[in-house]
Formats: sequence, C-alpha cells, structure tokens
Amino acid sequence: MTLIKDPLNLIIAGVGGQGNVLASHIVASAGIKEGLYVTVSETYGASQRGGAVMSHVRFSSKSQCGPLIPEGQADIVVGLEPVETLRVIADFGNPNTCVIVSPKPVFPIWVLSGQATYPPVAEILGNLKKLVKNVEVIKAATAEETGPMGNVQLLGALAGSGWVPIQISAFEKAIREIIPAPVLSLNLQAFKNGLQTLQRGES
Repeated sequence: MTLIKDPLNLIIAGVGGQGNVLASHIVASAGIKEGLYVTVSETYGASQRGGAVMSHVRFSSKSQCGPLIPEGQADIVVGLEPVETLRVIADFGNPNTCVIVSPKPVFPIWVLSGQATYPPVAEILGNLKKLVKNVEVIKAATAEETGPMGNVQLLGALAGSGWVPIQISAFEKAIREIIPAPVLSLNLQAFKNGLQTLQRGES
C-alpha cells in the first residue's frame, strides 16, 4: 500500500484512564493488517489516572520508522481530551495537521480543588482551528461514549475521515481481536457511531 505521505504520523492524545494506549494498539494492528510498517510508542506525563498520555503511531509502506514523531510533524492528532489536544498541537502540529477531538474535558485535580481554572472548551476548539488545517469535533453519541468507549468512538471517526489508508474492515478486525468479549458489542457500536458521524458530516 502506498501512502500519500510516508511516513504518516499520528498522535493520540489524552489523559490516563481514557484508553489512549488501547486506541493506539487498535489503530496499529489495523495498519499492520493492511501490510504497513507500524511503529508505536507512548509517553506519560504521569503514570496515574489523570496524567497526560500521548501515543505516537507511525505508518510507512517502506520501512520501520523511529519511535517518536519529530516536533512539528504530526499529520493527524486524535484528541481524547481538549486541553491535551491543544498541548500536543503546540509541540507537534503544523498548518497541515488534521485533528479529531472530543469536546468533553477531563478536569485535573488542581481544577477540581479550585486551585486552577479550566479554559472554556469553545476557546480551546477555536484556538485549535486557528493552528491546523482541519478540526473535526466528535461528540459522544451514547452515555458509554462519554467514558471508556470514547476512544473507540474517535477511532471510528478516524476510519470515516479517510485520512489514514486503512479499511474499515481492518479496524473492525483489530477491535474484535483486542477488545474483551464482555464489552465487544458496545465498543463495536461506539466505533460505528464515530464512523457514521464523520461519514455523514455531523461532527
């Protein structure tokens, strides 16, 4: 398979507990199923729930890439949390970067304790739109997607965007292989909801 840009650089940004690492493994597995070389690495701002987590996923049709995306060279950012998405764009984005983002904030402890104020989400999204080529805001379709399944919903939106050369069927196969059976059907529905949101242009 030939990529429009090689390597194609994807970052998944969020905080601990949102399923960032799981999402990166699903999209990497889907890429491998398409015959691509895929490199995955994670960086952690803090190891506990609520700390920043960023996954680098690099696709190539030629050879294995280095594990980390150079600053300013992210082609796609999937953001599970608005502030973390903006933080990643500040370091890794460029005017051609495309972003898929959930507008639901996860408030850090210093915001919950009243020591800091979380910026208005509309302001965060507005700043993102000034910095990159395309921003797709994906709202939760179900109560489950505001929590543990929001990561898979955003992967559905990624599959529907056409920004990665990976068939929808490859994503679905990866989900079936990686997600535990008790929650598989809910995750497949979350994936479908995200997919249909971008396919219908409802973001």
